Amino acid sequence: MSAIRLLVLGAVRQHGRAHGYQVRNDLEYWGAHEWSHAKPGSIYHALKQMAKQGLLHAHEIAPSTAGGPPRTEYEITEAGTEEFLRLLREALTSYDQKMDVKSSAIGFMVELPRAEVVTLLKERIRRIEQWRASVTEHYVPEEGPEQLGHIGEIMNLWIHTADAELAWIQGLIGRIEDGAYSFAGEGEPFVGILAEGEENPYATGERHPEDAG
Repeated sequence: MSAIRLLVLGAVRQHGRAHGYQVRNDLEYWGAHEWSHAKPGSIYHALKQMAKQGLLHAHEIAPSTAGGPPRTEYEITEAGTEEFLRLLREALTSYDQKMDVKSSAIGFMVELPRAEVVTLLKERIRRIEQWRASVTEHYVPEEGPEQLGHIGEIMNLWIHTADAELAWIQGLIGRIEDGAYSFAGEGEPFVGILAEGEENPYATGERHPEDAG
């Protein structure tokens, strides 16, 4: 699963309509360039590719009063919304992911109803426990990693990582069930995007040829 598709679709969806540099600016504001492959080139490529696939609609708009070439604004389509929600649900339940997919899913979880997110996270727990059980068929944590030589440290790492995630998810579920955060259909959501022209304190400052496009 590609985190960049989820991130770009989610950023465009939150704006309603956004040009490429706005999407890039939001992802840098979220720090996505630090924990994912959301670099300028991949962001602009994803926008164009998903427009070709019908997930985004590209609007050509007039140049700004300051001059320069016309800009393209992107708007998510019905098919794009379906794809975004599919990717989000998959990312919330699947355990065998990289950190970028997991982080993206948590960042967008409030786009779903509260009860559904709890259900999806409980399914994630079930899958982690199932995976953990398959590992402990061959490795007994209580006997220590030395039983398998230094290779046992690999399985020890896997088990500790799974246990840490289980504890974190259970805590997250508890907070959500206790009313934390504002989910879909519950009123004003948390605003995590930058307004047009708003300064981004976390911008990398790296220039890209398509920033003006």
